[in-house]
Amino acid sequence: MPSEPSYRFRPLEPDDLDLISDWLAEPHVAEWWGDDPKEEFNAIAAHMDSISVEPFIITLDERPIGYMQTYDPHLEDDHPYQDQPTGTLGLDQFIGVPGLVNAGHGSRLIDEFVSALFDEGVPRVILDPDPANARAIKAYTNAGFIPFGTRTSIYGPALMMARDNPDEMRP
Repeated sequence: MPSEPSYRFRPLEPDDLDLISDWLAEPHVAEWWGDDPKEEFNAIAAHMDSISVEPFIITLDERPIGYMQTYDPHLEDDHPYQDQPTGTLGLDQFIGVPGLVNAGHGSRLIDEFVSALFDEGVPRVILDPDPANARAIKAYTNAGFIPFGTRTSIYGPALMMARDNPDEMRP
């Protein structure tokens, strides 16, 4: 019987940047992760020194497979999601390895990561996929996220999805 995948989330390091650059060039990533791969790469590299964004490499059985970042909309001037409850974190991610897309990893690793955030006391996690990105929306729904509206951000149309910490909702 196959064992369950073992995901880890480690801080992004300078040695990871070549891998990030390669992943941003993959068609399945480039389709949804910004219009300019060089600009996206520079933004990710800058996140290593950010106070509002925390970047991670996702590993599967110790092999790097993707990128994930949390952000605090309350720490960014004029962020459009500052209407969310204090302590809310936004989440962005992609699986960079083409052969691992559509294999169920997305929803499992997101669920595992968000559960760890809840254990740390985060009250809510939000996602903002493009409404046309059916693959991402399915993964997020499978990871327990619920749509709560639509918006248009600087990145274009967004389906707002949230998952609330069940421990934060108890009286």
